[in-house]
Amino acid sequence: MLQHPKVKGPSIALLGFSKGGDLCLSMASFLKGITATVLINACVANTVAPLHYKDMIIPKLVDDLGKVKITKSGFLTFMDTWSNPLEEHNHQSLVPLEKAQVPFLFIVGMDDQSWKSEFYAQIASERLQAHGKERPQIICYPETGHCIDPPYFPPSRASVHAVLGEAI
Repeated sequence: MLQHPKVKGPSIALLGFSKGGDLCLSMASFLKGITATVLINACVANTVAPLHYKDMIIPKLVDDLGKVKITKSGFLTFMDTWSNPLEEHNHQSLVPLEKAQVPFLFIVGMDDQSWKSEFYAQIASERLQAHGKERPQIICYPETGHCIDPPYFPPSRASVHAVLGEAI
């Protein structure tokens, strides 16, 4: 990205939402030239598929799609599908964010029905501090779900998941 003519450099900041959040955590942990990372409802573990970088593989966090539920409104909720990344058998799926040399901002929707965003932000904070790193800023928004759009977008109670094609 730093080679792109429209990127001023000499460094970049990252903004990641949902799965893009754990990808940004991985980028901040392994790549140079990143100065800050903002995460919107992100997980601290690698999700969905194994992540390959050089000779390393971070396995995906164990999930159980059989636990997907449908809300009273008819939307899918994934809250119970994800395993706890702190359980020993999931440790390898944790992104080694303590390797990062950047400040983090976690934006958390307190009514996220895709995963436990506040829990994951707290895990990140504890891991960073345990490694002598700066505590990340965590901003929590009550009554806010998984998809937090930029200002002036029309509000919506649900969105169609890009991969599933279903309302979440």
